[in-house]
Amino acid sequence: MSVTKIHARQIFDSRGNPTVEVDLYTAKGRFRASVPSGASTGAHEAVELRDGDKNAYLGKGVSKAVANVNDVIGPELIKSGLPVTSQKEIDDFLIKLDGTPNKGKLGANAILGVSIAVAQAGAAEKGVPLYQHLADLAGVKPPFVLPTPAFNVINGGSHAGNKLAFQEFMLLPTGASSFAEAMKIGTETYHTLKKVISAKYGIDAVNVGDEGGFAPNVSGAEESLELLTEAIKKAGYEGKVKIALDVASSEFYKDGKYDLDFKNPNSDPTKWITGKELADLYVGYVKKYPIVSIEDPFDQDDWDAWAHFTKQSGIQIVGDDLTVTNPLRIKTAIEKKACNGLLLKVNQIGTISESIQAAQLAQSDGWGVMVSHRSGETESTLIADLVVALGVGQIKTGAPARSERVAKYNELLRIEEQLAGNSTYAGEKGFSAGTTAPALLRK
Repeated sequence: MSVTKIHARQIFDSRGNPTVEVDLYTAKGRFRASVPSGASTGAHEAVELRDGDKNAYLGKGVSKAVANVNDVIGPELIKSGLPVTSQKEIDDFLIKLDGTPNKGKLGANAILGVSIAVAQAGAAEKGVPLYQHLADLAGVKPPFVLPTPAFNVINGGSHAGNKLAFQEFMLLPTGASSFAEAMKIGTETYHTLKKVISAKYGIDAVNVGDEGGFAPNVSGAEESLELLTEAIKKAGYEGKVKIALDVASSEFYKDGKYDLDFKNPNSDPTKWITGKELADLYVGYVKKYPIVSIEDPFDQDDWDAWAHFTKQSGIQIVGDDLTVTNPLRIKTAIEKKACNGLLLKVNQIGTISESIQAAQLAQSDGWGVMVSHRSGETESTLIADLVVALGVGQIKTGAPARSERVAKYNELLRIEEQLAGNSTYAGEKGFSAGTTAPALLRK
């Protein structure tokens, strides 16, 4: 069954910025997909096409990307007659139609909108849920694995107006027995953390950021980690909840050093630290707190620091800015033994097929894979289906607050219910640890 009509429009993401939505039609009906948007887009990411007209939407309009779907991609895809179940052929067709290495001509946002809508249409054509169709495309067989959620509950870095250099502090309910229980543990700990922060820093410290996390005026990472451990203990889940960090250190890398006071315009350069000193800081935290994963601990081009740390850390070290879901960057990271975890963001690469390929490439070297939202999200629940389809056992899509985040968690609850008895919960089995591959990969 092929595509009969495609129509794209500009809608808004969770930050009030324009993004692309695509309606794709087959004889089975209408399939709607929308595209997320990151705040900080890495130099090596696929191109998110924006209009750049400063007089409209502060330059962030997407009318060019929308026009590319309506005037170029749509007519060509309909003309091709390719069946919607042939995801790889359609994605390859879109890549070829664009003709650039980074989707810079048509825009990764235009291409991805169509790619996701095609996947939804393909699932309907086969009469199966989206996760089942995506699993078929990835060659993953049941029983399916429900992921351990990584709830971003304390924010710092460029996302927050506090002194905190590290960008995200996450709670991971690894000790749950099901995804539903993980949600219970996660939400209860989140509400407990809210009380802990409110008592210490005042009521204005519990306003939420773009991803639903709190941004209290903490002095640094240690203080944040203390808040998390206190909340875990008070909620009654000590030992059942682990911690993950997203440092986003490229944001505070200056002249070959790391400035943990980067939000202070008068930051003292003599206090900036080397990659090795920063690594020692992480090692201290890992010894003292139940940290199982650290994302982007070093700058995206500080390869030596990455390799040195991954070898000695004994935990999961995730590349995001480093790898940008790009198979070429992942290959380099594998060669250099730079990390042992991949952050998978579909809009960094721009098609469903390439996202699956990126996950499989990372897994071939024994990496963990964490499927991720972006800071500018829509109500789309695609990544919930994708993480179940890939069976990687890890998802991060914000705090259990703000509907564009919770939509993904709610979809996972529905999927677990639908799979009644034919699924397992990942717990700690999705995480790599130093040179040890995730247990899910070793089965």
